[in-house]
Amino acid sequence: MTIQVQKTATAAGQALDAPMFDRGAYRLTAEQADIITRAREIGQSVLAGRAAGYDRDAIFPTENYKDLHRAGLLGISVPKAQGGLGAGYQTYALAAAEIGRYCGATALTWNMHVCSTLWSGPLADDLDMDEEMRAAHERRRAIHYKRIIDDGAIYSQPFSEGGAAAAGGVAFGTEAKPVKGGWLINGKKIFASLAGHADYYGVLCTEVSEGEKASRRNTLYLAVPAKTEGVSVVGDWDPLGMRGTVSRTLLFKDVFVEEDAALMPRGVYFQAAMRWPHMFMTLSPTYMGLAQAAYDFTLKYLRGEVPGMPPVKRRMYPTKQIAVAQMQIKLEQIKGIWFQAVTEARANPSKEQVLRAYAAQYSVMEGANELAALAIRTCGGQSMLKTLPLERIYRDSRCGSLMLPWTAELCLDRIGREALYEPGETDD
Repeated sequence: MTIQVQKTATAAGQALDAPMFDRGAYRLTAEQADIITRAREIGQSVLAGRAAGYDRDAIFPTENYKDLHRAGLLGISVPKAQGGLGAGYQTYALAAAEIGRYCGATALTWNMHVCSTLWSGPLADDLDMDEEMRAAHERRRAIHYKRIIDDGAIYSQPFSEGGAAAAGGVAFGTEAKPVKGGWLINGKKIFASLAGHADYYGVLCTEVSEGEKASRRNTLYLAVPAKTEGVSVVGDWDPLGMRGTVSRTLLFKDVFVEEDAALMPRGVYFQAAMRWPHMFMTLSPTYMGLAQAAYDFTLKYLRGEVPGMPPVKRRMYPTKQIAVAQMQIKLEQIKGIWFQAVTEARANPSKEQVLRAYAAQYSVMEGANELAALAIRTCGGQSMLKTLPLERIYRDSRCGSLMLPWTAELCLDRIGREALYEPGETDD
Protein backbone atom coordinates (compact mmCIF):
# COMPACT_ATOMS: atom_id res chain seq x y z
CA MET A 1 0.00 0.00 0.00
CA THR A 2 1.22 3.50 -0.79
CA ILE A 3 0.67 6.77 1.01
CA GLN A 4 0.13 9.99 -0.91
CA VAL A 5 2.22 12.97 0.06
CA GLN A 6 0.51 15.90 1.80
CA LYS A 7 -0.85 18.29 -0.84
CA THR A 8 -1.20 21.52 1.13
CA ALA A 9 2.24 23.01 1.64
CA THR A 10 5.91 22.26 2.17
CA ALA A 11 7.45 21.43 5.53
CA ALA A 12 8.31 25.12 5.81
CA GLY A 13 4.69 26.10 5.29
CA GLN A 14 5.22 27.43 1.77
CA ALA A 15 2.65 27.10 -0.97
CA LEU A 16 3.33 24.41 -3.54
CA ASP A 17 5.37 25.64 -6.50
CA ALA A 18 3.70 25.96 -9.87
CA PRO A 19 4.29 22.98 -12.19
CA MET A 20 7.11 23.13 -14.70
CA PHE A 21 4.73 21.90 -17.38
CA ASP A 22 1.19 23.18 -16.86
CA ARG A 23 -1.49 20.61 -17.57
CA GLY A 24 -3.55 22.83 -19.85
CA ALA A 25 -0.67 24.44 -21.72
CA TYR A 26 1.03 21.11 -22.43
CA ARG A 27 -2.19 19.12 -22.95
CA LEU A 28 -1.62 16.58 -20.22
CA THR A 29 -4.30 14.26 -18.96
CA ALA A 30 -5.65 14.50 -15.43
CA GLU A 31 -3.92 11.22 -14.59
CA GLN A 32 -0.57 12.52 -15.86
CA ALA A 33 -0.98 15.74 -13.93
CA ASP A 34 -1.74 13.82 -10.74
CA ILE A 35 1.41 11.71 -10.99
CA ILE A 36 3.58 14.71 -11.83
CA THR A 37 2.06 16.71 -8.98
CA ARG A 38 2.81 13.86 -6.61
CA ALA A 39 6.48 14.08 -7.64
CA ARG A 40 6.53 17.86 -7.20
CA GLU A 41 4.91 17.64 -3.77
CA ILE A 42 7.41 15.17 -2.39
CA GLY A 43 10.27 17.04 -4.05
CA GLN A 44 9.42 20.38 -2.53
CA SER A 45 8.13 19.23 0.86
CA VAL A 46 10.60 16.41 1.60
CA LEU A 47 13.55 16.05 -0.76
CA ALA A 48 14.63 19.70 -1.03
CA GLY A 49 15.34 20.01 2.67
CA ARG A 50 17.67 17.02 2.70
CA ALA A 51 19.58 17.74 -0.51
CA ALA A 52 22.35 19.85 1.06
CA GLY A 53 23.23 17.16 3.59
CA TYR A 54 23.49 14.39 1.03
CA ASP A 55 25.65 16.63 -1.14
CA ARG A 56 27.92 17.77 1.68
CA ASP A 57 28.62 14.27 2.97
CA ALA A 58 28.44 12.46 -0.41
CA ILE A 59 26.01 9.91 1.02
CA PHE A 60 23.16 8.11 -0.70
CA PRO A 61 19.64 9.54 -0.10
CA THR A 62 18.30 6.40 1.59
CA GLU A 63 15.52 8.24 3.44
CA ASN A 64 14.30 9.74 0.17
CA TYR A 65 13.83 6.28 -1.31
CA LYS A 66 11.70 5.21 1.62
CA ASP A 67 9.50 8.24 1.00
CA LEU A 68 9.40 7.60 -2.75
CA HIS A 69 8.22 4.07 -2.02
CA ARG A 70 5.51 5.28 0.36
CA ALA A 71 4.35 7.74 -2.30
CA GLY A 72 4.14 4.97 -4.90
CA LEU A 73 6.84 6.54 -7.04
CA LEU A 74 9.29 3.62 -7.01
CA GLY A 75 6.68 1.89 -9.15
CA ILE A 76 5.84 4.86 -11.35
CA SER A 77 6.30 2.85 -14.57
CA VAL A 78 5.18 -0.52 -13.22
CA PRO A 79 1.88 -1.51 -14.89
CA LYS A 80 -1.27 -0.76 -12.90
CA ALA A 81 -2.23 -4.44 -13.00
CA GLN A 82 0.90 -5.18 -10.99
CA GLY A 83 0.45 -2.41 -8.44
CA GLY A 84 2.26 0.47 -10.11
CA LEU A 85 1.17 3.82 -11.51
CA GLY A 86 1.49 2.70 -15.14
CA ALA A 87 3.29 5.83 -16.32
CA GLY A 88 4.71 5.88 -19.83
CA TYR A 89 7.86 7.58 -21.04
CA GLN A 90 6.55 11.15 -21.24
CA THR A 91 4.83 11.05 -17.85
CA TYR A 92 7.91 9.61 -16.18
CA ALA A 93 10.16 12.23 -17.78
CA LEU A 94 7.99 15.12 -16.57
CA ALA A 95 7.78 13.68 -13.06
CA ALA A 96 11.54 13.14 -12.97
CA ALA A 97 12.13 16.75 -13.97
CA GLU A 98 10.08 17.83 -10.96
CA ILE A 99 12.20 15.64 -8.68
CA GLY A 100 15.39 17.04 -10.23
CA ARG A 101 14.15 20.54 -9.51
CA TYR A 102 14.58 19.84 -5.79
CA CYS A 103 17.33 17.21 -5.52
CA GLY A 104 19.49 16.36 -8.50
CA ALA A 105 21.16 13.33 -6.94
CA THR A 106 17.84 11.76 -5.98
CA ALA A 107 16.39 12.36 -9.45
CA LEU A 108 19.43 10.92 -11.21
CA THR A 109 19.56 7.76 -9.11
CA TRP A 110 15.77 7.40 -9.27
CA ASN A 111 16.17 7.39 -13.05
CA MET A 112 18.54 4.43 -12.82
CA HIS A 113 15.94 2.60 -10.76
CA VAL A 114 12.92 3.51 -12.89
CA CYS A 115 14.64 2.51 -16.13
CA SER A 116 14.57 -1.11 -14.98
CA THR A 117 10.77 -0.90 -15.18
CA LEU A 118 10.48 1.59 -18.04
CA TRP A 119 12.74 -0.44 -20.32
CA SER A 120 11.29 -3.81 -19.37
CA GLY A 121 7.74 -2.43 -19.36
CA PRO A 122 6.24 0.04 -21.87
CA LEU A 123 9.41 0.18 -23.96
CA ALA A 124 9.71 -3.62 -24.27
CA ASP A 125 6.01 -3.82 -25.13
CA ASP A 126 6.83 -1.98 -28.38
CA LEU A 127 9.45 -4.52 -29.46
CA ASP A 128 9.24 -7.77 -31.40
CA MET A 129 9.02 -11.02 -29.42
CA ASP A 130 7.44 -14.32 -30.33
CA GLU A 131 4.65 -15.68 -28.15
CA GLU A 132 6.92 -17.89 -26.05
CA MET A 133 9.47 -15.14 -25.47
CA ARG A 134 6.76 -12.64 -24.57
CA ALA A 135 5.23 -15.01 -22.03
CA ALA A 136 8.60 -15.65 -20.39
CA HIS A 137 9.28 -11.91 -20.25
CA GLU A 138 5.89 -11.23 -18.66
CA ARG A 139 6.56 -13.83 -15.99
CA ARG A 140 10.05 -12.61 -15.21
CA ARG A 141 9.30 -8.92 -15.07
CA ALA A 142 6.43 -9.61 -12.68
CA ILE A 143 9.01 -10.99 -10.24
CA HIS A 144 11.03 -7.78 -10.39
CA TYR A 145 7.97 -5.54 -10.16
CA LYS A 146 6.65 -7.36 -7.10
CA ARG A 147 9.91 -6.73 -5.25
CA ILE A 148 9.65 -3.02 -5.99
CA ILE A 149 5.98 -2.60 -5.12
CA ASP A 150 5.84 -4.86 -2.05
CA ASP A 151 9.29 -4.43 -0.56
CA GLY A 152 10.56 -1.11 -1.91
CA ALA A 153 13.44 -2.88 -3.64
CA ILE A 154 15.84 -0.49 -5.38
CA TYR A 155 17.29 -1.33 -8.78
CA SER A 156 20.29 0.37 -10.34
CA GLN A 157 21.66 0.45 -13.86
CA PRO A 158 25.47 0.29 -13.98
CA PHE A 159 26.37 1.19 -17.54
CA SER A 160 29.83 2.69 -18.00
CA GLU A 161 33.04 0.69 -18.22
CA GLY A 162 35.57 3.32 -19.22
CA GLY A 163 35.55 2.47 -22.92
CA ALA A 164 33.30 2.83 -25.96
CA ALA A 165 30.71 0.26 -24.88
CA ALA A 166 28.48 2.69 -22.99
CA ALA A 167 28.36 4.92 -26.08
CA GLY A 168 27.18 1.95 -28.15
CA GLY A 169 30.44 1.61 -30.09
CA VAL A 170 31.49 -1.89 -29.04
CA ALA A 171 30.25 -4.81 -26.99
CA PHE A 172 30.23 -4.47 -23.22
CA GLY A 173 33.39 -5.80 -21.60
CA THR A 174 31.42 -7.23 -18.70
CA GLU A 175 30.63 -10.75 -19.85
CA ALA A 176 28.01 -13.37 -18.98
CA LYS A 177 28.91 -16.99 -19.64
CA PRO A 178 25.95 -19.37 -20.01
CA VAL A 179 25.94 -22.12 -17.40
CA LYS A 180 23.30 -24.54 -16.16
CA GLY A 181 20.36 -22.53 -14.84
CA GLY A 182 21.75 -19.10 -15.65
CA TRP A 183 25.01 -17.22 -16.19
CA LEU A 184 28.37 -16.47 -14.60
CA ILE A 185 29.19 -12.75 -14.77
CA ASN A 186 32.68 -11.26 -14.78
CA GLY A 187 33.59 -7.64 -15.29
CA LYS A 188 33.62 -4.11 -13.95
CA LYS A 189 31.33 -1.08 -14.05
CA ILE A 190 32.55 2.42 -13.21
CA PHE A 191 30.48 5.45 -12.15
CA ALA A 192 27.92 2.92 -10.97
CA SER A 193 25.26 5.07 -9.29
CA LEU A 194 23.69 3.54 -6.16
CA ALA A 195 26.72 1.27 -5.72
CA GLY A 196 26.45 -0.27 -2.28
CA HIS A 197 22.86 0.92 -1.84
CA ALA A 198 20.78 -0.78 -4.55
CA ASP A 199 19.20 -4.15 -3.85
CA TYR A 200 19.69 -5.26 -7.47
CA TYR A 201 22.18 -4.14 -10.10
CA GLY A 202 20.67 -4.12 -13.59
CA VAL A 203 23.88 -5.07 -15.38
CA LEU A 204 24.32 -4.70 -19.12
CA CYS A 205 26.74 -7.39 -20.21
CA THR A 206 27.71 -9.46 -23.24
CA GLU A 207 26.70 -13.10 -23.41
CA VAL A 208 29.76 -14.99 -24.69
CA SER A 209 29.96 -18.72 -25.32
CA GLU A 210 33.18 -20.67 -25.81
CA GLY A 211 34.87 -19.69 -29.08
CA GLU A 212 32.45 -16.86 -29.88
CA LYS A 213 33.42 -13.26 -30.57
CA ALA A 214 31.81 -10.61 -28.37
CA SER A 215 28.96 -8.86 -30.15
CA ARG A 216 26.62 -6.01 -29.22
CA ARG A 217 23.79 -8.17 -30.52
CA ASN A 218 24.34 -10.50 -27.57
CA THR A 219 23.88 -7.86 -24.88
CA LEU A 220 21.99 -9.10 -21.82
CA TYR A 221 20.24 -7.01 -19.20
CA LEU A 222 20.43 -8.94 -15.91
CA ALA A 223 19.32 -8.01 -12.39
CA VAL A 224 22.11 -9.12 -10.07
CA PRO A 225 21.20 -9.29 -6.36
CA ALA A 226 23.58 -6.98 -4.52
CA LYS A 227 24.43 -9.56 -1.87
CA THR A 228 25.42 -12.26 -4.36
CA GLU A 229 28.82 -13.82 -3.76
CA GLY A 230 31.42 -12.23 -6.03
CA VAL A 231 29.84 -8.77 -6.12
CA SER A 232 31.96 -6.03 -4.55
CA VAL A 233 32.01 -2.24 -4.38
CA VAL A 234 35.40 -0.52 -4.38
CA GLY A 235 36.90 2.95 -4.48
CA ASP A 236 35.94 6.30 -2.99
CA TRP A 237 33.33 8.84 -4.12
CA ASP A 238 34.28 12.50 -3.78
CA PRO A 239 33.25 14.24 -7.04
CA LEU A 240 32.50 17.84 -8.01
CA GLY A 241 28.74 17.34 -8.25
CA MET A 242 26.01 14.71 -7.99
CA ARG A 243 27.71 13.63 -4.81
CA GLY A 244 24.67 11.85 -3.40
CA THR A 245 24.58 9.38 -6.28
CA VAL A 246 27.48 7.44 -4.69
CA SER A 247 28.67 6.14 -8.05
CA ARG A 248 31.51 3.89 -6.95
CA THR A 249 33.03 1.02 -8.94
CA LEU A 250 31.31 -2.37 -9.10
CA LEU A 251 33.27 -5.59 -9.57
CA PHE A 252 31.81 -8.95 -10.61
CA LYS A 253 33.89 -12.07 -10.10
CA ASP A 254 32.25 -15.36 -11.14
CA VAL A 255 28.87 -14.05 -10.06
CA PHE A 256 26.09 -16.58 -10.68
CA VAL A 257 22.64 -15.30 -11.60
CA GLU A 258 19.60 -17.38 -12.44
CA GLU A 259 17.68 -17.22 -15.72
CA ASP A 260 14.86 -15.30 -14.04
CA ALA A 261 17.32 -12.46 -13.42
CA ALA A 262 16.82 -11.33 -17.02
CA LEU A 263 15.13 -7.93 -17.27
CA MET A 264 14.89 -8.43 -21.03
CA PRO A 265 15.03 -11.62 -23.11
CA ARG A 266 17.99 -12.43 -25.31
CA GLY A 267 18.36 -9.99 -28.21
CA VAL A 268 15.75 -7.54 -26.96
CA TYR A 269 18.14 -4.97 -25.48
CA PHE A 270 19.99 -4.72 -28.81
CA GLN A 271 16.66 -4.38 -30.59
CA ALA A 272 15.71 -1.59 -28.17
CA ALA A 273 19.00 0.23 -28.68
CA MET A 274 18.45 0.17 -32.45
CA ARG A 275 14.71 0.92 -32.54
CA TRP A 276 13.99 2.94 -29.37
CA PRO A 277 16.80 5.57 -29.21
CA HIS A 278 14.92 7.82 -26.77
CA MET A 279 15.66 5.21 -24.10
CA PHE A 280 19.04 6.91 -23.79
CA MET A 281 17.49 10.31 -23.02
CA THR A 282 16.27 9.38 -19.55
CA LEU A 283 19.15 11.16 -17.80
CA SER A 284 17.97 14.49 -19.19
CA PRO A 285 14.90 15.05 -16.96
CA THR A 286 17.15 15.55 -13.95
CA TYR A 287 18.94 18.39 -15.72
CA MET A 288 15.70 19.87 -17.02
CA GLY A 289 14.72 20.13 -13.36
CA LEU A 290 18.04 21.72 -12.42
CA ALA A 291 17.58 24.33 -15.17
CA GLN A 292 14.20 25.23 -13.68
CA ALA A 293 15.69 25.28 -10.18
CA ALA A 294 18.34 27.83 -11.19
CA TYR A 295 15.65 30.10 -12.59
CA ASP A 296 13.35 29.60 -9.59
CA PHE A 297 16.11 30.53 -7.16
CA THR A 298 16.99 33.68 -9.08
CA LEU A 299 13.43 34.95 -8.93
CA LYS A 300 13.12 34.25 -5.21
CA TYR A 301 16.49 35.82 -4.48
CA LEU A 302 15.79 39.02 -6.39
CA ARG A 303 12.33 39.27 -4.83
CA GLY A 304 13.76 38.77 -1.33
CA GLU A 305 11.85 35.53 -0.79
CA VAL A 306 14.61 32.99 -0.12
CA PRO A 307 13.83 31.19 3.17
CA GLY A 308 16.33 31.99 5.92
CA MET A 309 17.58 35.19 4.29
CA PRO A 310 16.61 38.80 5.04
CA PRO A 311 13.73 39.97 2.78
CA VAL A 312 15.94 42.31 0.77
CA LYS A 313 14.64 43.04 -2.73
CA ARG A 314 17.04 43.42 -5.67
CA ARG A 315 14.54 43.28 -8.48
CA MET A 316 14.44 47.02 -9.22
CA TYR A 317 17.81 47.12 -11.03
CA PRO A 318 17.59 47.08 -14.86
CA THR A 319 20.64 44.81 -15.15
CA LYS A 320 18.90 42.19 -12.98
CA GLN A 321 15.70 42.47 -14.99
CA ILE A 322 17.56 41.97 -18.27
CA ALA A 323 19.35 38.92 -16.87
CA VAL A 324 16.06 37.39 -15.74
CA ALA A 325 14.62 38.02 -19.21
CA GLN A 326 17.59 36.20 -20.76
CA MET A 327 17.14 33.31 -18.34
CA GLN A 328 13.42 33.09 -19.08
CA ILE A 329 14.03 32.98 -22.82
CA LYS A 330 16.68 30.29 -22.53
CA LEU A 331 14.60 28.21 -20.13
CA GLU A 332 11.59 28.30 -22.45
CA GLN A 333 13.73 27.31 -25.41
CA ILE A 334 15.10 24.33 -23.51
CA LYS A 335 11.70 23.29 -22.21
CA GLY A 336 10.15 23.55 -25.65
CA ILE A 337 12.55 21.28 -27.51
CA TRP A 338 12.85 18.87 -24.59
CA PHE A 339 9.10 18.47 -24.15
CA GLN A 340 8.71 17.83 -27.86
CA ALA A 341 11.46 15.21 -27.79
CA VAL A 342 10.11 13.26 -24.81
CA THR A 343 6.62 13.42 -26.35
CA GLU A 344 7.94 11.84 -29.57
CA ALA A 345 9.66 8.95 -27.76
CA ARG A 346 8.59 5.70 -29.40
CA ALA A 347 9.83 2.74 -31.39
CA ASN A 348 11.11 3.48 -34.88
CA PRO A 349 11.17 7.29 -34.73
CA SER A 350 11.84 9.27 -37.87
CA LYS A 351 15.24 10.71 -38.70
CA GLU A 352 13.95 14.18 -37.80
CA GLN A 353 12.76 12.93 -34.41
CA VAL A 354 16.10 11.31 -33.63
CA LEU A 355 17.99 14.47 -34.56
CA ARG A 356 15.62 16.46 -32.36
CA ALA A 357 16.27 14.04 -29.49
CA TYR A 358 20.02 14.64 -29.80
CA ALA A 359 19.43 18.39 -29.97
CA ALA A 360 17.16 18.28 -26.92
CA GLN A 361 19.69 16.27 -24.95
CA TYR A 362 22.46 18.72 -25.83
CA SER A 363 20.27 21.74 -25.07
CA VAL A 364 19.30 20.47 -21.64
CA MET A 365 22.68 19.17 -20.55
CA GLU A 366 24.57 22.30 -21.59
CA GLY A 367 21.74 24.75 -20.96
CA ALA A 368 21.19 23.77 -17.34
CA ASN A 369 24.72 24.75 -16.42
CA GLU A 370 24.57 27.92 -18.52
CA LEU A 371 21.45 28.97 -16.63
CA ALA A 372 23.06 28.15 -13.29
CA ALA A 373 26.13 30.22 -14.20
CA LEU A 374 23.95 33.15 -15.25
CA ALA A 375 21.99 32.80 -12.02
CA ILE A 376 25.18 33.10 -9.96
CA ARG A 377 26.31 36.15 -11.90
CA THR A 378 22.90 37.76 -11.52
CA CYS A 379 22.39 37.01 -7.84
CA GLY A 380 25.95 37.87 -6.82
CA GLY A 381 28.46 36.59 -4.28
CA GLN A 382 26.04 35.48 -1.57
CA SER A 383 24.45 33.01 -3.96
CA MET A 384 27.65 30.93 -3.92
CA LEU A 385 27.31 30.14 -0.21
CA LYS A 386 26.83 26.46 0.52
CA THR A 387 23.94 27.35 2.79
CA LEU A 388 21.98 28.16 -0.38
CA PRO A 389 21.06 25.69 -3.15
CA LEU A 390 22.40 27.57 -6.18
CA GLU A 391 26.02 26.58 -5.61
CA ARG A 392 24.97 22.91 -5.55
CA ILE A 393 22.73 23.37 -8.59
CA TYR A 394 25.70 24.80 -10.48
CA ARG A 395 27.98 21.87 -9.60
CA ASP A 396 25.34 19.22 -10.25
CA SER A 397 24.38 20.77 -13.58
CA ARG A 398 27.98 20.70 -14.83
CA CYS A 399 27.94 16.89 -14.77
CA GLY A 400 25.16 16.39 -17.32
CA SER A 401 27.02 16.97 -20.56
CA LEU A 402 29.61 14.35 -19.55
CA MET A 403 27.22 11.47 -19.07
CA LEU A 404 27.14 8.52 -21.43
CA PRO A 405 25.65 7.24 -23.63
CA TRP A 406 24.71 10.67 -25.06
CA THR A 407 27.39 13.12 -23.97
CA ALA A 408 27.27 16.65 -25.39
CA GLU A 409 30.19 15.83 -27.68
CA LEU A 410 28.53 12.68 -29.00
CA CYS A 411 25.27 14.54 -29.62
CA LEU A 412 27.06 17.15 -31.72
CA ASP A 413 28.94 14.46 -33.62
CA ARG A 414 25.79 12.48 -34.39
CA ILE A 415 23.68 15.49 -35.34
CA GLY A 416 26.27 16.68 -37.86
CA ARG A 417 26.93 13.27 -39.34
CA GLU A 418 23.36 12.00 -39.48
CA ALA A 419 22.02 15.26 -40.89
CA LEU A 420 24.49 15.08 -43.78
CA TYR A 421 24.47 11.35 -44.49
CA GLU A 422 21.68 8.88 -45.07
CA PRO A 423 22.22 5.33 -43.76
CA GLY A 424 24.86 3.57 -45.84
CA GLU A 425 26.05 6.70 -47.65
CA THR A 426 29.79 7.31 -48.00
CA ASP A 427 32.04 9.71 -49.90
CA ASP A 428 33.87 6.94 -51.73
